[in-house]
Amino acid sequence: MCEGELIVLPRPKKIIRRNIQTLMQKLQNSVAAIETPVFAELSSFVAIAEALSFSRAGERLRRDATVLSRRLRALEARLGVRLIERTTRSVALTEAGRAYLERAREILRSIDEADREATMHAAGEPRGHLRLALPDSFGRIWLTPMLTEFLAAHPRITVEAEFSNRFVDLVGERFDLAVRLGELNDSRLVARRVCSRRRLLCAAPDYLTRHGAPKRPEDLARHACLVFTGLSNRDRWDMADSKGSVRRVAVSGQLVSDDAEVLVDAAVAGLGIMLATDWLVGPRLQAGSLVHVLPRWEVVDEGAIYIVTPSGAGSASKTRAFSDWIAARLGDPPWASGPTRTRNRKR
Repeated sequence: MCEGELIVLPRPKKIIRRNIQTLMQKLQNSVAAIETPVFAELSSFVAIAEALSFSRAGERLRRDATVLSRRLRALEARLGVRLIERTTRSVALTEAGRAYLERAREILRSIDEADREATMHAAGEPRGHLRLALPDSFGRIWLTPMLTEFLAAHPRITVEAEFSNRFVDLVGERFDLAVRLGELNDSRLVARRVCSRRRLLCAAPDYLTRHGAPKRPEDLARHACLVFTGLSNRDRWDMADSKGSVRRVAVSGQLVSDDAEVLVDAAVAGLGIMLATDWLVGPRLQAGSLVHVLPRWEVVDEGAIYIVTPSGAGSASKTRAFSDWIAARLGDPPWASGPTRTRNRKR
């Protein structure tokens, strides 16, 4: 090469297109490709790109961040283009990286779909590994017993369960199924409505004996109220009468918390009136340690309990088996009794 000679490199998009085609051909022609460095580099890149963090990507793949960094460098060297800009403080996709990410996701989704098809066509009982995203308190109280019974009945299924109140990205984080409470906004998901859930006001009999029971929503302003910060209008409670007329009441009290179970304990101890969900206080209502307050008024609230799966994932026998198992046990909510039970049946 002469001094001053201009070197013309291929355009990044052409490089990406050519290398993606080569990679797709390798994956299609050999099952063993899943174990090759090509697949490891691809999955590492997607994890880093989605997390925008080497450490979080490493946690997701259960690999050291330095391993993922080496794989990314090898992938960029093979492609001849930089996919991710990284500094000591930030990680960001380049234009080429954004284009490559979409195709890389397609490859990984194709592999996941192949796994599901293999599971679906397997002879005998459902088998395989399930990744579940379950709500924290609801999951621990009601779903854990159902999960252990399911595993005992399906010995060929293994489960990785994440208990958290965050709405995980089922598609991006490759979960098979989630149970969600409230309203659904992600159109990419297939939702199965299991049952309704209801919010209500409750308090300990001792509190009502000492302070009197409110007769109408406006009376709540003079009572100690236990406030849950997880609600959008945490200190303003909306109540509707039988005609649908809504009253909004500003509330306050001695205790505010982001942990609903703490507030339930406080309500049982007689510290105030709580706006709670039926599944959380149902057993306390049945035992009599809490009683329904303003039973002729409804807390204005929408939502239900859903089983959700990524589009198309429900065809896998392992996913379908767990979905059916949970739906059968929540269809008649175990926490409901009396008038609450009739309102919480699936409709």
